[in-house]
Amino acid sequence: MSLRTAVPLAAVVVVVALVVWAISLAASGGCSAQQDGPATDSPEVELTAEQLADAADAQLLASFANPYDWDGLADEGGRMVYYEDGQVASQTGVDVSEHQGWIDWNAVAGDGVDFAYVRVGNRGFTEGVVSVDDYFEYNLGAASEAGLDVGAYFFSQAVNADEAREEAQFVIDQLNGRELALPIAYDHELVAAEGARANAVDRATMTECAKAFCDAVEAAGYSAVIYGNLHDLTRYHLSQLTAYPLWLAEYDVAAPTAPLSIVMWQYTSSGTVAGIDGAVDMNVRFTGAL
Repeated sequence: MSLRTAVPLAAVVVVVALVVWAISLAASGGCSAQQDGPATDSPEVELTAEQLADAADAQLLASFANPYDWDGLADEGGRMVYYEDGQVASQTGVDVSEHQGWIDWNAVAGDGVDFAYVRVGNRGFTEGVVSVDDYFEYNLGAASEAGLDVGAYFFSQAVNADEAREEAQFVIDQLNGRELALPIAYDHELVAAEGARANAVDRATMTECAKAFCDAVEAAGYSAVIYGNLHDLTRYHLSQLTAYPLWLAEYDVAAPTAPLSIVMWQYTSSGTVAGIDGAVDMNVRFTGAL
């Protein structure tokens, strides 16, 4: 998972407003001046599947009702903790890959970390080759042995549903029947590199990819979650993915601002944890939701 840039909520509001305006305009047959005399029927305009999906997404965002009271969110020594009725209703977690190198998972557990997401592998952003993370086996086993709840994630660069299913099968094969305490996360991001193969994938295809991946891991007996920052997540038609929980990445804010129901929040990429050299992504899991 890469360095994140927060997307202002105002930008999303503008997008939603524009989508709603465009759809209503198309449905009404366009703008025309009102004139005296007999009314004439407006020409019928047939909306495309993409326009209908955009409208459904706009409605989803516009009707968002936050299930959390962010007054209960506290920063305790750089770790975000969520309280409900005076009781802790969250857990602290990290997500890691081979980029962190060797990790002392017993030290991590001793530093107040409750759960970990470990990368299974990734698809290359140029040639599209699928490969396993060098530390996947070690991280999965050692984190579990240290007593942490463990989930897994895959960094996707799928450009169609078949590739997403291939990625899901790769994850299933690597797990080889091992149980996970947390869902498998689908992580599809833009890559800041010229010629990145998946940067231009359209929203309909992105949605098909996410659904194909999540359906495949669920068919294998696991659960699924979709990860991303606000820009990543709005590359999907979220109205078609409501069956899957969301894991939001949003940095440099006191509380999540995205108009989305989430089960986890990645709030920094510069966390410090005993047993991990250098910076690490930090997450809070809302235990009432996941």
